[in-house]
Amino acid sequence: MTATTAFGVRSGGARQLAGTGTLLRFALRRDRVMIPVWVAVNALMVLSMPGTIKGLYGTAAERADLMRQMETNSSLRAMVGPVFDDSLGALTAWRVGVYAAALAAVMSLLIVVRHTRDEEESGRQEVVASGMVGRRASLTAALLTAAVANGVLALLVVGGLAGQGAAGALALGLGIAGVGMLFATTAAIVAQLTESARLARGLTAAVLGGAFVLRAAGDSATVDGSSVLTWLSPLGWLENLRAFAAERWWVLPLIAGAAVVQGVVAYELAGRRDLGMSFLPTRPGPAAGRLRTAGALAWRLQRGSVLGWSIGFFLAGVVYGGMTEGAADLVGDNEQAREIIARMGGQAGLTDAFVSAMVGMLGLIAALYVVASVLRLNGEETSGRAEPVLAGAVGRLRWAAGHLVIAFGGAALIMLFAGAGFAAGYGQDAGAILGACLVQLPAVWVIGGAAVLLHGALPRGAVAAWGVAGAVLLLGWVGPALDVPERVLDVSPFGHLPKLPGGEMSWSPVLVLTSIAVVLVGAGLAGLRRRDMTT
Repeated sequence: MTATTAFGVRSGGARQLAGTGTLLRFALRRDRVMIPVWVAVNALMVLSMPGTIKGLYGTAAERADLMRQMETNSSLRAMVGPVFDDSLGALTAWRVGVYAAALAAVMSLLIVVRHTRDEEESGRQEVVASGMVGRRASLTAALLTAAVANGVLALLVVGGLAGQGAAGALALGLGIAGVGMLFATTAAIVAQLTESARLARGLTAAVLGGAFVLRAAGDSATVDGSSVLTWLSPLGWLENLRAFAAERWWVLPLIAGAAVVQGVVAYELAGRRDLGMSFLPTRPGPAAGRLRTAGALAWRLQRGSVLGWSIGFFLAGVVYGGMTEGAADLVGDNEQAREIIARMGGQAGLTDAFVSAMVGMLGLIAALYVVASVLRLNGEETSGRAEPVLAGAVGRLRWAAGHLVIAFGGAALIMLFAGAGFAAGYGQDAGAILGACLVQLPAVWVIGGAAVLLHGALPRGAVAAWGVAGAVLLLGWVGPALDVPERVLDVSPFGHLPKLPGGEMSWSPVLVLTSIAVVLVGAGLAGLRRRDMTT
């Protein structure tokens, strides 16, 4: 009998990994833009936080007061977790640790699904497999690519925070990377179970969302992260690692062990199915006559995504709305914190400014939705699925219009759900909050228009739309805390929107941004109409 390695590959079957190095180099080359952007944004968010915390809570008394307030503020504990120590390093881990781990998880699942199920769904994996490539080489290369990305992120975090304490920096860096790899192996399992890359990404993202909800529920119930619900979430494990606060090193083997177990399962599943097949059968298509238009087909393809984003935005709105009063209490007389919220949400009263800032954050996240939805066009085209549709009595513009209605109309829908959730959680000013949510749409549509332009004019570089959205998200998220000059913040379309509620409504920027979005979409559609289709 032959032994089994940590990832389920039999020692006598080394040929199953043949070609892994070549596939790894190819994957890193394909992701030479995406991975650096994700890693840079995440690292910058973490490394900028000590300076921000020092500006907000510069004295020991202010930091001690923050800890006391967090003990009584369950809403904010649900949002960012409990505080275990008042050092700058510990407060950095408290403020961004969970979010950095979540971003690492998203990066990892995108990498793994792209280089496994995406390749099989497009038919490219069949061509690769016809050469001297092992059965498990593609999965191994995908996981190694994710490991490289998470490893670089860990090195940046450890090096950047070493001044706050070498042990704490090492714990936080390894913890973030470990959570990223845990969700990489989760994605590897889901990629074996499903026949659709879109479904694989959606299901893995749902697992990540569930982990966040479990952690939030557990942290709202206890002040020290000891809730059973917190321990059921990998994000809760990162919290309980307690970086910069008497580190619990035994949590790291827990994260690594879970990743290894999931890796074993993924490798075993990969060895038990045929290429292109899945363990969960694909549902048959609808009865004849139900999909009579390109728009109906686009809706069927994207309705699950729209529903998932709508539910997520509603729940996020409820959480943000519920913590509004608590956030005002937490900021109290801290002038630096008031200034940051004012930069994000305007010069109105603190509560209105906080609501405006949180609504603006939801708008930034909605930009990610619109990019993903627009780039569905690119996925349909490069996979060859658009060709049979366009071979019939369907023109390119009509085909694209179906997806763009879902993208731009869906952005409006999810912001409406966000407003409804915010109003439900806050319990007042429903009309003003809905208006504040809807005023984000012109900026969201500009980002969507940029994605349409890239797809229409430069289809092979359409993935750069994620870089545009990431840069805008970074400016909106980190810029105000770093006191970035206004002229830099104004590079983002969100920097020109009126700060509602509380601020004065101005229609000029709304109309200008909407016009820019229309021009970008028009230019993208003109490019799509003139160029050759890619495969």
